Amino acid sequence: MSKINHHLTDALMMAYSAGTLPEGFNLVVATHISLCDECRARMHEFDAIGGAVVDEEAPVAMGADSFAATLELIAKDDAPKHEATPKRSGIFPAPLQDYVGGDLSSVKWRKVGGGVRQAILHTDKSASVRLLHIPAGAAVPDHGHRGTELTLVLQGAFKDETDRFATGDIEVATQDLQHQPIAEMGEDCICLAATDAPLRFSSWVPRIAQPFLRI
Repeated sequence: MSKINHHLTDALMMAYSAGTLPEGFNLVVATHISLCDECRARMHEFDAIGGAVVDEEAPVAMGADSFAATLELIAKDDAPKHEATPKRSGIFPAPLQDYVGGDLSSVKWRKVGGGVRQAILHTDKSASVRLLHIPAGAAVPDHGHRGTELTLVLQGAFKDETDRFATGDIEVATQDLQHQPIAEMGEDCICLAATDAPLRFSSWVPRIAQPFLRI
């Protein structure tokens, strides 16, 4: 894999460490961390800082059912976690394989136009997360954002108005960004993307299809 040049922001890493991100964002962050040595090391630092803050808090009385409630929360917690030694088979790191149920051959793609395909992954409703398959040389429709979009490259590369994003890179797009990602020639681009609000398309065709495609 090529050198990773685009990393997570401190705000995202702090929120991930604190457990306050939407599940879809958690998945993208965990998948990037499993690919990126730099962000994985930084995440351990954030975890250590969080632990130190907890240690300094004054003790409070706990209810009689606190232990049972804690065990119940642990049992329900299906958020992806970063590993000290990430496991990877194929192009999907372990956190993503758990959601897909395997690797690339397990993905159920759906055409969205222009040769682009997507597969929506099941997470809670606080954010939408999908896999995108963009043929080499193809473009995603020009769009802006009503919220935040995280896009992690798993294979190939794409360029937009801001920079080039290759395997392992993550783009953090906010409401200030209007762009049109274009997959580089030579290899199809596969990305993992999460949004916490619908995209804002420039063309009327994707706007009409948007409710059906859930983007």
